[in-house]
Amino acid sequence: MRSDGWLNGERISYAATDKALTNLKQQPETEWLNEVSSVPLQQSLRDLQTAYTNFFEKRSGYPSFKKKLGRQSVNYTQRGFRFDAKTRTLKLAKIGRIKVKWSRNSIPEPSSIRVIRSAAGKFYVSLVVEAEPITRPKTGEVVGIDFGVSRLATLDNGELIPNPKYGSKHQTRLALEQRRLERKKKGSNRREIQRKRVAKVHEKVTSSRQDALHKFSSAIVKRFDTIYVEDLNLRGMVKNHTLARSLSDASIGTAIRLLTEKAEQSGKQVVKIDRWFPSSKTCSNCGHVVDQLPLSVREWTCVECGVRHDRDVNAAINILAVGQTVTARGGSVRRARATARERTIRRSENLQSVNQ
Repeated sequence: MRSDGWLNGERISYAATDKALTNLKQQPETEWLNEVSSVPLQQSLRDLQTAYTNFFEKRSGYPSFKKKLGRQSVNYTQRGFRFDAKTRTLKLAKIGRIKVKWSRNSIPEPSSIRVIRSAAGKFYVSLVVEAEPITRPKTGEVVGIDFGVSRLATLDNGELIPNPKYGSKHQTRLALEQRRLERKKKGSNRREIQRKRVAKVHEKVTSSRQDALHKFSSAIVKRFDTIYVEDLNLRGMVKNHTLARSLSDASIGTAIRLLTEKAEQSGKQVVKIDRWFPSSKTCSNCGHVVDQLPLSVREWTCVECGVRHDRDVNAAINILAVGQTVTARGGSVRRARATARERTIRRSENLQSVNQ
């Protein structure tokens, strides 16, 4: 309904879709909608409204349908469930009590819950609760972090955080299970069983990656009060087909997001410096900037002062130095956007240098 409205130039509101849902419940061919609670049905319409709002405000792309066999979830507000904090008993409307293996001993009263079914067929319950912010003691320490592919992160003190590369480790097994899936007849029970096996491999990779990133971000936030990182253009970097799989496997964006969220919760700070600052090509000892430094060069010697640098450690030191300077001045290292004339002159100079 909303897709047709968009194609015809109409903007359909949530109230219109809610009315359409009520009409569908009264139709003989869709009366099965009455078998479940109305709360998750209405919440799915609200999720759809949020998706279209984000699209109209250019925060995301056009909403797409979810695959039936992929990750699914339903959202229950307080009208659709009952939760006893003492006995940790959860009851859903028109379903009743469900058995849950709780991951926490003490759970406050939730304002809403979401029941999730993963592509592998596992079910989870996510609760929205009010929690006290985590207060961590101030250490007075600061750190500059350079993220990469061969190493997940390099600290300015020379500490190296390895990249687990869980995607690469399970790539052979994943390829094998996917080939077996392609040989199964569509619609058969064996194909469904094999599909879940493929989903379990994907789930194993995702869970392992998330666990490593959570441990890394928690350790960094505990040790340092201010964390300096680069404002990387990850979307542009992923377009490089040579590095796309390695970048996705490293999940640098998720690591920075977790650092930022946990720092805010703990009263710490994450400062991002300009992505155009040449942190790898600048000598951290004398400030000399080399003209070219390919990604294959992991160590280099400054021609001005003769100091030999590890590429990532040198970048982390520069990120820390620039970040502290910007913080002290209360400004930003982001360069002013060049005018169209300046960009044209710059391109012509680059073409001349290439021709020479």
